Order: sequence, then structure tokens, then C-alpha cells
Amino acid sequence: MVIKVFLASSSGSTAIKKKQQDVVGFLEALKVDYTELDIACNEDNRLWMRQNVPKDKKPANGIPLPPQIFNEDSYCGDYETFFDAKEDNSVFAFLGLPPPPGSKEALQAEKERVVQNGTHAEEENPDNSVEVPVEEQNGHSHREEEEEEEEGEGGEADDEATAGDEALAEEEEEEVEETDEAREGEEEDEEQEEEAE
Repeated sequence: MVIKVFLASSSGSTAIKKKQQDVVGFLEALKVDYTELDIACNEDNRLWMRQNVPKDKKPANGIPLPPQIFNEDSYCGDYETFFDAKEDNSVFAFLGLPPPPGSKEALQAEKERVVQNGTHAEEENPDNSVEVPVEEQNGHSHREEEEEEEEGEGGEADDEATAGDEALAEEEEEEVEETDEAREGEEEDEEQEEEAE
């Protein structure tokens, strides 16, 4: 498969030149084999590009501007769609090429193959049963052991913190009781004043 990049070697637009350089530079960095086809010097290239860009992808004036990217005869996209694919780490999918092993795109594709229960699609059981670790089958999981260890590691510091919490709670209860007693005393005083009048 050959990637074809349609360019204009003698474009007067700096924006088009920058877009062309961006596409070519990125393809070179990824070591993708591609062919540059100049539409400024070759009328056949210009006509072929214009005829093979899908109608829904053409601009309002009907004339697509370079760079335009094809995989053989299959249209991949223009600079904007290339840039979006670049941002999404999906340039190889955009180009219709398999990602090289170890690339971000290959790793991303591998993550997408991971099934919700955490296993890989190849590792799924045909009967759809879920394997439970032996510790959990016995009713005791590694997580419970870690919680017990954390509780035991605190020692005296945990005891002091618990004692401090209890003391604070008792003080708050006493304050509430004192406030309640003071209110009751005030109410009694008010009742006695009313009776005296």
C-alpha cells in the first residue's frame, strides 16, 4: 500500500505550505512510506486528485486544496482530518495502515481489546465463567489481610487517637447537657416571674 500525498510545490499560500510540511514531516517521523504527487507541475495529478476527493469532503467552491492524502485509490482525508488523527494518536488508522508494534496507537488498540472484566478478549472463557482467586473462594481475600495489617501497625498511636476521640465526644456531650440544664433553669425562672406577677 502506498500513501499518496498531493502537494503544490509552487503554492503562494504560506498556510498551505505549512500544512504540507506538517503532513510530510510527520509521515517521515513515523517512517511511513509515501509518495509526493505535485499538482502544480502535473495536470494529471491535479485532475486525479480533484476527481477522487469525495463530493461531501470538497469545500463549497468544489476545488479541494492540498495537502490531500490517499491510500492507493482510497481517500484518507485533508489536512484537518489528518491533524485530528494526529491529535488522537490514530494516524495509522487514518491512513488505513496497521500500527507498528509498540507505538501509542498499537497500545491504544490493545487497551480497547480489554474486556470490561479486566481480561483480554483472547483470554475469555468460552463458557463465560469468571475465575475467582483461591483466597476469595475460601472467604478470605488479600485485601482483608492488608486491612488487618494496617489496623495492627498503628499500635499505641491508634489507641491514643481513639482515646482522644472518645474524650472529645464526652466533652461535647457534657457541654450539650450543661446547655440543656441552663435552658431549663431559664425557663423555670421565667415561669416563677410570671407567677409572681
